[in-house]
Order: sequence, then structure tokens, then C-alpha cells
Amino acid sequence: MLYQPKAKKKRRFSAVYDWLGTLIVSIIAVIIILTFFFRIVVVDGSSMMDTLQHRDVLVMRQFNYKPEVGDIVIISRNYENDVLYQETSAKSVIIKRIIAVGGQTVDIDTEAGIVYVDGEAIDEPYIKDPTTVNRGTEYPLYVEEGKVFVMGDNRLVSLDSRSSEVGLIDSKYILGKAIIRLFPISKVGSIY
Repeated sequence: MLYQPKAKKKRRFSAVYDWLGTLIVSIIAVIIILTFFFRIVVVDGSSMMDTLQHRDVLVMRQFNYKPEVGDIVIISRNYENDVLYQETSAKSVIIKRIIAVGGQTVDIDTEAGIVYVDGEAIDEPYIKDPTTVNRGTEYPLYVEEGKVFVMGDNRLVSLDSRSSEVGLIDSKYILGKAIIRLFPISKVGSIY
């Protein structure tokens, strides 16, 4: 039997080289996916309670997203300056639920705590408290095309489209839709 240490070393080097190549390709694929298709976002504050809690970690879908009523969306916090930042840190974004899209009319009866879209009361099992606070907007309010009306699920504390500070949000400032909660581990899953 012949001793062939070089062949054995070559096989070992080849296996390590293949493993490193696979690892590098995998890392590049994850970076591309997280850059162009999905992003991680951390909830900052209590405006989406009880649906989302402070410090929940979410996955946001951003590729080919079209705003729809009921979606929980991540919005660039710099909409008032007409400067769009793609940053998704807790300080650079707000997280709200879309109540109405362009072409719809919103009305809020703060005495009864009911929100109407196009004259029909909407079912909101996700809200913490009824919508009894108006932040200065006059109703009914027509939502212009290309814009959305958003509110937090914690209606008593949420600063949202009811306020002139936020107002209607231009769709171009919606960075994406929250689709999955990653943390806390006990609540991992889809978001509604």
C-alpha cells in the first residue's frame, strides 16, 4: 500500500474551501434579501398596544408592496420634511395601521368611539380602547389618491393621522408592511 499524504491534505483543503464558499454565498444571499426584500424593525413606544409592544422585533416586507386597509406599516418619520430615509431604526420610523387609502372617506364619532370608512363602521377588534380622542382633524375627511390615513391601535395615546402633526401619509413614505414578529420568542409569528 502506498502512502499518499498529499492527496489526503488536498481533499481536506478542498472540503474546507467548499464549506467557506458555501458560507460566503449564503451570507451574501442573506444580505441581499435583507437589503432589498425584508428588513428588521424594532417597535418604539406604546401606540400600537396591544397588538405590538415596546421593543418587539418585526420583519418588514418592502419589495413590491402596495398599501392596503388593515396593514400595519412602517413609515419614514421624515415625511414632514419631504425627505425619505430608508433607515429603519426605531427613531427613524413610526409604525401604524392603515385605516383608509386614497379615494376613501374617514369619519370618526368620538362620542361613540366608532371609526367609519365610506359611511360604514369598521370592525376593529385589535384596538386597545375606543377612538374617543380627536387630535384636531375635521371629519369627514377625504383621503387623496396616493395617500393613506393611519392610526395606532392604542387610540388614546397614538399620534397619527388624526393630528395635523402627522396628517395623511404619502404612500412614498411607507417603507413596507410588518409581517412577522421575531421577538419576544413567546409571540413569534404573523402579525394582523
